[in-house]
Amino acid sequence: MLTQTLRFSAAAMMLTALAGCVEDSGSAGTAMPSAAEQACLRAITVETNNPDVRLSRSSFSQAGTEVIAVVGPQDAAWQCIAYSDGTTSRPMSLTNEGTL
Repeated sequence: MLTQTLRFSAAAMMLTALAGCVEDSGSAGTAMPSAAEQACLRAITVETNNPDVRLSRSSFSQAGTEVIAVVGPQDAAWQCIAYSDGTTSRPMSLTNEGTL
């Protein structure tokens, strides 16, 4: 019984330690945006002609980094994909399903 308790405690400590290894880019904090995030924020600023663009969240994959930003006082959601070669997709409004 004591061995099972020790194994369970060890497993719980390992899971807790591993939880600290997960990168959470889903919340905008005080950290500087990555190069991919910055590229999309610039592209969204140009597309919307609005300098009030803020990072909402991002998600990295081998194919590209999806960036979701909010624009203006109404926090209109926009999406952009940044690629490893420095290019981005054309930003798309998520509020109006692709319209400008």
